[in-house]
Amino acid sequence: MLSGVFYYFENMAARKKHKKKTSKRKHGSIGLLLIAILALVFAAFFYSLFLRPATKFKGEEMVILIPASKANKNYIKNKISSSVKPVQYTTFLALAEWFGYWNHIKAGRYVIKKDASIFSFFRRLNGGRQSPVNLTINKFRTNKDLAKFISSKLEFTEKDFLNYISNNDSLKVFGVNNQTLMTLIIPNTYEIYWNLSPNEFISRMNKEANKFWNSNRIEKAQELQLSKEEIYSLASIIEEETNDDNEKPIIASVYLNRLRKNMNLGADPTIKFALGNFSLKRITLQHINTSKSSLYNTYKNKGLPPGPISSASIPSIDAVLNAKKSDYLYFCAKEDFSGSHNFAATAEEHMKNAKKYQRALDSLRIH
Repeated sequence: MLSGVFYYFENMAARKKHKKKTSKRKHGSIGLLLIAILALVFAAFFYSLFLRPATKFKGEEMVILIPASKANKNYIKNKISSSVKPVQYTTFLALAEWFGYWNHIKAGRYVIKKDASIFSFFRRLNGGRQSPVNLTINKFRTNKDLAKFISSKLEFTEKDFLNYISNNDSLKVFGVNNQTLMTLIIPNTYEIYWNLSPNEFISRMNKEANKFWNSNRIEKAQELQLSKEEIYSLASIIEEETNDDNEKPIIASVYLNRLRKNMNLGADPTIKFALGNFSLKRITLQHINTSKSSLYNTYKNKGLPPGPISSASIPSIDAVLNAKKSDYLYFCAKEDFSGSHNFAATAEEHMKNAKKYQRALDSLRIH
């Protein structure tokens, strides 16, 4: 009898314990559910403010330029407000205050991709993570041409650049002057930061030129008994003579043969440069005499001109370094205006070729 009573009370106690455990589990599950809901709400809130697409411009990307002279709070606020949605603009302002961005605005060029989040947008500007300019340098005949092009791609003005490169004291650290400056320009595509100064730009070009003039090229220049600046100057003449890379090593051989024989180079492109008239189709005795006082007149002066007459492409430079072996001393444009040339070893043969070309010019009334 007593055992039955004990069993009853033990069973009741067990049921109460089970109910308490079940109740605790239910409360624990509800708590976890509430935490999960709060986490989701917070995540949605965080995503909405910081991570969802914030931009409102058309196109795949937008470039924000921040000049050093305008790296201030009002300028940035105007740029941002026109680029992102209102809610994200408020978020940007909050981030700027929180991280003290207004006290360390970094000038530069920033590319913002379409649908970028305000957080990535802010990180780019706050960290000064600029997007470089892909600067493709091709052919320039004068320092002014170079200045006009470069200043259209970078922050400094044409006037700033011209003032810098016109000062030989600024350039002497690079071993050049304003006549030989172009020898630092190796046409290619470079990644360059938009807000470089003129000095920083020339420093970069000097670095690239030093990389270009590797030991192999320097050794070939020494074999020709010419400096790398002289190689470049001769290459600039060849650059003006033809666009045919296959003919360039042959034309190089003509000029190198003339130099070895102490002949005048007699290069028509140098007359165009001396006169500042690059549209001339036919160089006459009058053009040669008009420019006789210029050191760039290679009909009147022996040797190479004092500097390049244009930027020289890599194929033109290598054409000089790898010039064909020949006995040619003359060349003349072909009478079919194909852009190719007739080459000659003697003056008599050259005159025959020249007369063919002159007759072709006369037939088109090009004087």
